[in-house]
Amino acid sequence: MLPAMTNTPSVPQFCRRALATATLLSICFATVGTAQTPQTATGTIKRAAPVPRPYEVTEASVTDLQQALTAGRVTSVQLVNSYLARIAAYDQAGPSLNAMLRTNPRARAEAAALDAERKAGTVRGPMHGIPIVLKDNYDTKDLITTAGSLALASHQPKTDAFVVAKLRAAGAIILGKTNLHELASGITSISSIGGQTLNPYDITRCPGGSSGGTGAAVAASFAPIGWGTDTCGSIRIPAAFASLFGLRPTQGLYSRDGIVPLSFTQDTPGPLARTVTDLAIGLDVTAGGDPNDPQTLVVSGKTLPKFSDSLRTGALRGARIGLFRPYFRGVDGDIADTVRAAAQSMRALGAEVVEVNMTDFDDLIADTRAITMDMRFDFIDYLKRTNDAPVRSLSEIIAKGLFDKQLEARHKSADTVQSRDSEGHKRVVARQANLRARMIAFMDSAKLDAIAYPSIGQRPVLVGQVQSASNCALSAQSGLPSISMPAGFTSDGLPTALELMGRPFSDVRLVSFAFAYEQNGRRRRAPVSTPPLVNGKAPAPVTFMVRAGPATGGATSQFTFNALTSELRYTVRVTGTQGATTQSVVQAVVLRRVDEAAVSTSGVAQRRVINRMLGPQMTASSGTLRLVGTELAAYHAGLLSMAVFGNAGADPVAEVSIRAPK
Repeated sequence: MLPAMTNTPSVPQFCRRALATATLLSICFATVGTAQTPQTATGTIKRAAPVPRPYEVTEASVTDLQQALTAGRVTSVQLVNSYLARIAAYDQAGPSLNAMLRTNPRARAEAAALDAERKAGTVRGPMHGIPIVLKDNYDTKDLITTAGSLALASHQPKTDAFVVAKLRAAGAIILGKTNLHELASGITSISSIGGQTLNPYDITRCPGGSSGGTGAAVAASFAPIGWGTDTCGSIRIPAAFASLFGLRPTQGLYSRDGIVPLSFTQDTPGPLARTVTDLAIGLDVTAGGDPNDPQTLVVSGKTLPKFSDSLRTGALRGARIGLFRPYFRGVDGDIADTVRAAAQSMRALGAEVVEVNMTDFDDLIADTRAITMDMRFDFIDYLKRTNDAPVRSLSEIIAKGLFDKQLEARHKSADTVQSRDSEGHKRVVARQANLRARMIAFMDSAKLDAIAYPSIGQRPVLVGQVQSASNCALSAQSGLPSISMPAGFTSDGLPTALELMGRPFSDVRLVSFAFAYEQNGRRRRAPVSTPPLVNGKAPAPVTFMVRAGPATGGATSQFTFNALTSELRYTVRVTGTQGATTQSVVQAVVLRRVDEAAVSTSGVAQRRVINRMLGPQMTASSGTLRLVGTELAAYHAGLLSMAVFGNAGADPVAEVSIRAPK
């Protein structure tokens, strides 16, 4: 046990004295009070009506919100206000995630109209009155659509994308549009009009892409669900990096009409959500044939899948899952172990999990990528359908320099392709068909219901670096459906993901597998950078004092912890005489972490030094330490300590736990 720490909460003294008084308490902490209105000789003093406490939406699911709406505990207008408050606190302030490109100025009015419908007895379905966010490559008739490009800064479509129209018809409220990797052409989510989106689990790292804005927004509870697109991992990678569920569906189930294209050969839309149930609801309300997208002819005249009806806890019983060895090569060891453990946990749910290999896989998947061959021509076609588009081609964007510098090589490469129907393109399409047939035959021969692998084999890179190790190509280039599911976290607190890929139109079964897996133990946890608001505001940094050791030969430190950035600032001073001209009493002051995984021979958990605060012959020091992963978890658990080392041997003179007061 660590000694009890001495601390001073940063709460105004007059507020602490007023804790028993409802009126003063409302002044101190802006809470809702019901104190009686005081009387005077001349009559009643009129007070403004108390402002309702914002409805708590952090980590709330679509089903949670719909139940609250049905019970009358909240209105859609209040939900919009709560989400907009979180966006105001965390998107351009606090951790500054930069996930949102714009919010919808009509969101409150739309919510009010849907509240009126509900009051009149009309509820359209599970999405009625639910705020959502959209990746900004979905056309919206009332909001500019930029696809992350400065060249499209004034681009206002005249109609909604097919999926957007379906969402509006279902009663969803478009809260705003999210940043993306420019023109959806990359996986770190940087754009010339939106800048760099940050990962809410570590704001020094990228959120994945290209739907990184949507992933970050849903992870940070800017909305319960959001829509992205996937051309090669652009739903699944953000889902992996944000501890979300994301399905790349069989192509043809969802219309691409009204979505700024990257590659019509590989593009598909889809939702990202924090729960499988929410994912299923989003998939149900947006599926359907569309005469403007010939790819959806595959569902013409057929009964559409019903994802919500497939959610069974026993769905994995009797399933055979193959751990796909080719996609475990070169994977970060921490990620590989986490993903394997997640896959093996399916055994407890009745699944058979086996290792499978494909010796010719590298040759099979080579030369199956169509993106670069499609981009130039598919983008021109989209712009032609928009008569007043501000630019007419990728060539014009390049000539005018209207792109982020990170996109230059990719844009120029795509713009060199001379023909849509080249022999090279035909060869790629043929190889994709061969890949699809070969993977189906492989699953048939091994009697597999799905194959499993990490969605991406490396941690999110630091902002500005190139992300590698994506396993997106197999599903995207074979056209087979796959779902990314939270697998857990690395030792430094970063989300990892397990992906399951199945046969064509096995989407419903994959979602049912994910639901059963989710019920066995939730592997998601909320990012610490975007905690619940306190009376509509982000929690303020907390300052407290810690003293360790005697009056002579000890140390006192003032700490300030910012939960939004995970920064621990300190100013430490020794107590008593200390300096170059005297025999130093204090040799060092350090921060240590209890390592629960490492136990000494006496059976006591060992400690690890994580930061030297002060050294020999120093009397004072200050600094900032950013806590991530294990260190951050240790801080919240009270397992960080300040230790003072002196002249009395190898053990500390004193050691006191470090944790802000609740």
